[in-house]
Amino acid sequence: MSKSVLRSLHLYPVKSMAGSGPGEAVVEPWGLAGDRRWLAVDAERRMITQRQYPALALARAEELPEGALRLTAPGMPPLTVEVPPPLETIPVGVWKDEVEAVPAGAGAAEWFRAYLGIACRLVHLDAPEKRRPIDPEFSLPGDTVSFADGYPLLLTTTSSLDALNSLVAQGDLPDEGPLPMNRFRPNVVVDGTEPWTEDDWRRVRIGEVVFDVAKPSARCVVTTTDQSTAERGKEPLRTLARHRRFGDGLVFGQNLIPRGEGTIRIGDPFEILG
Repeated sequence: MSKSVLRSLHLYPVKSMAGSGPGEAVVEPWGLAGDRRWLAVDAERRMITQRQYPALALARAEELPEGALRLTAPGMPPLTVEVPPPLETIPVGVWKDEVEAVPAGAGAAEWFRAYLGIACRLVHLDAPEKRRPIDPEFSLPGDTVSFADGYPLLLTTTSSLDALNSLVAQGDLPDEGPLPMNRFRPNVVVDGTEPWTEDDWRRVRIGEVVFDVAKPSARCVVTTTDQSTAERGKEPLRTLARHRRFGDGLVFGQNLIPRGEGTIRIGDPFEILG
């Protein structure tokens, strides 16, 4: 097989919204710079994601200089949101974690309310180095994460997507395939590896940065959501349930924890260290 390289990079400034595909990104201890540092929460201050509101797939967040956001969505006027000063924090629920975050202004809350039709607000993670520890079973003391589901980065491979799409084509819903990689919302996509070999990786290098491979990524209903229409089907969960069930999880991709900092770029060499 050809040399393994970084095929693409993906940043999602607001959790569960559409993001961007830059040519390079800075790796910080808690993830890629600018990735999932913002979160929409409901009236009970619990996270809002595509799981409950698939229309978030059609809303886009673009990071501006100094960390500000430009929000766009169908039928909505664009909105620029400045990083709120860390004068106060509020507790918000991200899975089982309670995380202190800084609320953005009333304009952002109104924008999300108008788009989703529910009372909600936007919050910013001001201090990722101390706000949210990673599950200690799969990390080291002091490891933290942004508003990502559980780990700083998600890695997928093009060869495993090709293999998965072959299985979908052989299943009972072939018309739902082939699936694009954006269904899985990765941060880094790698070319040039054999299908499913990522199951056995423990440590990898992308460009100049080393990462621990913490655990496989268990997938949810978001993967069944067409990211360009917000419509839902049954794949890939039906096929993953038949072929990629690890314990209670339906697995595609691997969660990474950085063990260094630096800049990674599309085309960087990818190396399996263990």
